[in-house]
Amino acid sequence: MNLPKNAIVNKIIPKQAFYNRLSISNKLKNEFIDKVRKITWTYKLSEKTLNIDKSKNVEEIQIFQVELKGRDIPKNILKLIDKAIPYPILFIFKFNQEYAYGISLKEDGVLENYYFSEWNEQIDFDFNGLNLEKVYQKIIKKFIKDLDTDNKEFKEIVRDDAIIRDKERELKILLDQRRREKQFNQKVIINQKIKIKEEELKKYK
Repeated sequence: MNLPKNAIVNKIIPKQAFYNRLSISNKLKNEFIDKVRKITWTYKLSEKTLNIDKSKNVEEIQIFQVELKGRDIPKNILKLIDKAIPYPILFIFKFNQEYAYGISLKEDGVLENYYFSEWNEQIDFDFNGLNLEKVYQKIIKKFIKDLDTDNKEFKEIVRDDAIIRDKERELKILLDQRRREKQFNQKVIINQKIKIKEEELKKYK
């Protein structure tokens, strides 16, 4: 992570510290137990540890390593952790010798979205910035690959990325419909919708 020594925490957080603290269903508790092997609070990014000013929106950034029992990233559990921790969290997921990354987008303390890397994808995070909010934004932009993030405001980047994700989901549904459709005339109609959706995506990418 190329962070200063005083940012290192390396403290194991017991899993029950999360699911005992919050009122959750037995199903989610069991999912926590079955899918997560260990959680380590690895780094704390703050005014003192990075010598960077905090902002009204971002006072600290935490980095957690979540050792998993499989390659499936349990998003419900991440929501539980994010609910318990008021600060943004950069997750490092570990399964055997494989690594992946994820981060939550929080606006005014409210969880808005998640961004994930591929397994074993190399990401060079940059933890320098005018303040912790700018650092947080730079981290999130590392996960957004379909947009030119250099010439846009952060809110515009997040908005356009969300639109792209929605349109990609809609396109996938249409492609699945075309694959299942047997009637030629219906396939023609679906193809027309697919072309429109592809053109819409081009406008944002």
